[in-house]
Amino acid sequence: MTKRIVVTGVGAVTPLGVGLKATWDGLLAGRSGIRKIQHWDASKLDVQIAGEVDGFVAKDHMDFKQAKRMDRFAQFGVAAAREALENSGLTIDESNADRVAVVVNTGGGGIPTIEHDVNMMHDRGQRFVSPLLIPLFAPNMASCQVSMAFGIHGPSITSAAACASGIQAFIDAYYMFQRDEADVILTGGTESGITPVAVAGLANMQALSKRNDDPAGASRPFDGERDGFVFSEGSAVFVLETEEHALARGANIIAEVHGGAYTSDAYHITAPHPEGRGAAMAMTRAIKRAGFQPTDVDYVAAHATATSLGDVAETNALKTVFGDHAHNLAISANKSMVGHLLGAAGAVSGLGCVMAIRDNVVHPTINLHTPDPRCDLDYVPNVKREMRVNVALANGFGFGGQNAVAVFSRYQG
Repeated sequence: MTKRIVVTGVGAVTPLGVGLKATWDGLLAGRSGIRKIQHWDASKLDVQIAGEVDGFVAKDHMDFKQAKRMDRFAQFGVAAAREALENSGLTIDESNADRVAVVVNTGGGGIPTIEHDVNMMHDRGQRFVSPLLIPLFAPNMASCQVSMAFGIHGPSITSAAACASGIQAFIDAYYMFQRDEADVILTGGTESGITPVAVAGLANMQALSKRNDDPAGASRPFDGERDGFVFSEGSAVFVLETEEHALARGANIIAEVHGGAYTSDAYHITAPHPEGRGAAMAMTRAIKRAGFQPTDVDYVAAHATATSLGDVAETNALKTVFGDHAHNLAISANKSMVGHLLGAAGAVSGLGCVMAIRDNVVHPTINLHTPDPRCDLDYVPNVKREMRVNVALANGFGFGGQNAVAVFSRYQG
């Protein structure tokens, strides 16, 4: 028998602020969290803007000694997980720790740690390389640090699926529940890779917006004048539970998760298939597996990076999957405000779906002013929209052609 899986808590750390309220309020207000890079000197780079998290103090969210043994991406994951647990009202102790699991994915892991210690090795020699280099940058450390922070003894796993990682976390968790590996899973994505080398590499790839003089207007998904994505950092983590477990403890159920689907383009290391074939296949399979029809879907949290090829490919995929109903969908792109969080991007899209279901409002796609005839669907331009959302999709499409789609719905007991 298929288990029903529900969301009972959400936590977030994003360029819009630390905490779920700051992030969701910022998204609904159409506020940009993108600005000139402040954490290091970017003045000599072609790209000088990013979606940095300001005001984050690790020791406010975890033990100071524990924080010192974490890269920033893991710190974000622990902070978001703590908020999600607090919001859910769940206590983890010896009575249930072995039935709680962690699936917190990332795209790059501890990129800042690697870059820092490579520079130390080059400039000062072997003695100045941290003995904690490997456990600091290892991608699995966000999940492991979450398990250690909260005494979780169930499975702790990590998948690095580039920009699809955050969506894949929901799908992996869903099937872990079906295998009866846990009653509760902390699920999401986290990323913090804004470093000089990473920014330079993405800029040289021609993937990033170069609107250094207009940070807030730089990320323009679906707009005719888009010129690339904005590199960002942050995390979103969810408490997922079996329906039975949530009801037994009287939890507040926010939404239901139906798993999803993943596919591969098998096309190019960075570019999507022009017609979005792999993306369309993932959406079709996800909807079918969830037991819905395409016409049941009200809202899509688009991947929408603001690249020339990506936004057109996603629009084409949506038309393939939904046909005429594609024009009835509300579609919005959080990257217009928070930028591209890579491995955490899909988790933030999941946040948008869950909160839209909870609050009956969809956040806008900002900076959408110049029509692109190739992108002609309803992207909820510039202003939030009050509407009832019963079924929502979150898309995540990554380098290497990895596609992942998760399905959420209003919970009906």
